[in-house]
Amino acid sequence: MTLPAGARAGALRWLSPAGFFTLRWLEWGPLDGAPVICVHGLTRSGRDFDALAAALAAAGRRVFCPDLPGRGASDWLPNPALYQPPIYSQALAHLLARMDGPVDWVGTSLGGICGMGIAATPGNAIRRMVLNDIGAIIPSAALARIRDYINQPAQAFADIAALEAHLRKVHAPFGPLTDAEWRHLAETSARRDAEGALQLHYDPAITHAFSAGDIADIDLSAFWATIAIPVLILRGITSDILPADVAAEMARKPGTSLIEIADAGHAPALMAADQISAIQDFLNAS
Repeated sequence: MTLPAGARAGALRWLSPAGFFTLRWLEWGPLDGAPVICVHGLTRSGRDFDALAAALAAAGRRVFCPDLPGRGASDWLPNPALYQPPIYSQALAHLLARMDGPVDWVGTSLGGICGMGIAATPGNAIRRMVLNDIGAIIPSAALARIRDYINQPAQAFADIAALEAHLRKVHAPFGPLTDAEWRHLAETSARRDAEGALQLHYDPAITHAFSAGDIADIDLSAFWATIAIPVLILRGITSDILPADVAAEMARKPGTSLIEIADAGHAPALMAADQISAIQDFLNAS
């Protein structure tokens, strides 16, 4: 893996119900900086946060961008049933324990689900949290849409340009990205399989949770009710994962603020300068 300028590679062994596996991440910024952990969405990786991490690091923060199990450079898991938020949170808890102190959290979609679960746990270390297009209620219709596109048979791509074209289609709701940003997403979403074919970077088995039975709304309101830290909610204006009424109701909680992102759905890519600035301002507030 070629590291972006200013980044360092990190890894640790974490204990799962199936044994020990390796969680890997990129780390940015000074070693004595106040830590921020950025956790990606379902089919993405920690490299999605390169632009945000570089900006936060330049301002003195120490930023960790892990690849969840089954994605990017982290180990795949032998049992597809392990690909679920409690197991991801178990892996991330090992990273939080290594930090051994207060940490800020930026979670996109699945990364926000993990963040809410951890922030609702007594004795957790999360100080402030950004939820990027995820909320306390996730509608079944939106989950079915995600199931339909991720359960397509794994495909090989002729080249990076073909993979990029695929990402431009399925992730169009990320917003109006530049050509360079789409190419970055493509290059960091690619892997070679055992036969040398170009594939997406994740284990196809991560879709297991979407193939077992009927899909119902996901209700995280019990977690949300116990969270008592400052929270910034970012919502893509056309998002179906985070409906406007759910976001508005969450924003009624003291200490919670909501920003809606124009020209985006699920989920804003957090690459635009105004999105990065909004996160910086929130994390820097006392």
